[in-house]
Amino acid sequence: MFFSGNIKFLRKRRGLTQDDVAASLEMKRSTLSGYENNVAQPGMEALISFSNYYRIAIDTLIRIDLTALPESQMRQIERGYDVFLKGSNLRILASTVGHDNEENIELVSEKAKAGYRSGFADPEYIRILPTFRLPFLSKQKKYRTFQISGDSMLPIPHGAYVTGVFVQDWTTVRDRDAYIILTAEEGIVFKVVENRIKIDGKLTLYSLNPMYDPFDLEVKDIREVWQFVNYISQEVPENVSAENYYLTESVKKLREEVKIIQTKLKL
Repeated sequence: MFFSGNIKFLRKRRGLTQDDVAASLEMKRSTLSGYENNVAQPGMEALISFSNYYRIAIDTLIRIDLTALPESQMRQIERGYDVFLKGSNLRILASTVGHDNEENIELVSEKAKAGYRSGFADPEYIRILPTFRLPFLSKQKKYRTFQISGDSMLPIPHGAYVTGVFVQDWTTVRDRDAYIILTAEEGIVFKVVENRIKIDGKLTLYSLNPMYDPFDLEVKDIREVWQFVNYISQEVPENVSAENYYLTESVKKLREEVKIIQTKLKL
C-alpha cells in the first residue's frame, strides 16, 4: 500500500507543511505525521478527506506509487484524469436480474431522476426501479433507460425514454456519438460528446438543438456513462423546416470559423 508515501509526496509537491494540511483536514499534525510515516492507518473518513483534498481517487492513493509516475501522467491526474478510469474497482455498477438470471433494463423516470443522482450505486435503490426487457438488445450487455426533459436534443422530444449501454472505460467514448451521462452537479444529461479525456481530462458536450451552447465536463464530475442505443416516444418527430435547417447550418459554420480562429491564435 502506497498511501503514506503518496500523501507525503502530494503535500511536498504543493509546497505545503504538515501544519498546513492538518489544518485544512481538521486533524492534529501528529495524526497526519503518523499517516505519512506509516505508523498509523487511516479509517474510511480520513481516506475520503484526503481524496477530496487532493482530488484523487482513494484507489489511486492506496494502490499506485505516485512517486514513480512520469510528470506528464501526474499532471493528467491533477487535472482529473485518474489512473483508475479503466478500473472496475472504481465503478461497481448496481444492477438487477430477472428470475431467469438475465439482466433487466431499469427505468429511471423523470420523477426518479433526483433519487438516482445519489442512489445510482445503491443496490437497494436500483432494486425499486421499474424494469423491462427489449428482446432485440444483446443479452451480453448492460442497458438502462432514462426519461429526458427539455428540448436541447430535438428532434428527440421532451419526455422520450432513451436507452443506453453501460460504458465501463470512459476513454473509449467516441466523438460525435450520443451518451447519457450522470454528473455530480447537473444530474442526468443527454448529449453528443467530444472525447478530450486524454488531452485535458474533459468531455465536451453538444446539444442537437443549435440554440444551446456546448460546455465542458471534467472527468472528476462524471459518475456514470451510457452510450445511446435507441429511444421510445409517443410523439412523432416534426419535419425539420427549411428555416430551421438553414439556421442549423449557419450555426455549424459559425462554430467552425470560431475553431479556426482559436487555432490560429494558439500558433
